[in-house]
Amino acid sequence: MHGFKPFGIAFCDTAHVIMQYEEYETVKLVIYDNLSQDTAAEKMEVSRPTLTRIYNSALKKIGQAFVQGKSIIIKGGDFEFEKDWYKCKTCFKLIAGIENHTKCGNCPSYKKDELVNLNE
Repeated sequence: MHGFKPFGIAFCDTAHVIMQYEEYETVKLVIYDNLSQDTAAEKMEVSRPTLTRIYNSALKKIGQAFVQGKSIIIKGGDFEFEKDWYKCKTCFKLIAGIENHTKCGNCPSYKKDELVNLNE
């Protein structure tokens, strides 16, 4: 997965916001992992003020993409996600990990070829 796009719009039809990997990482640590900014700064090996600047920049870009209907492209860094992510082609639900892709759960009928691997 290299970014996100607004629902129902082809990626090539949207304007893009570029988010650096470090910005993505601050959002992951502070919001998703629920770490304090002090702890997140330690994990990233940066000062607290530096983490705050990176985090605020990430939030501004996310807000811009959300309000203006732009895609977010994550660039920079050498990274891999912990799990493979799949998206149901019918209902667009995200499903984490290969072990969870045998049934979407939202769709009345399910076919394995209705899932798209977002990591490729």
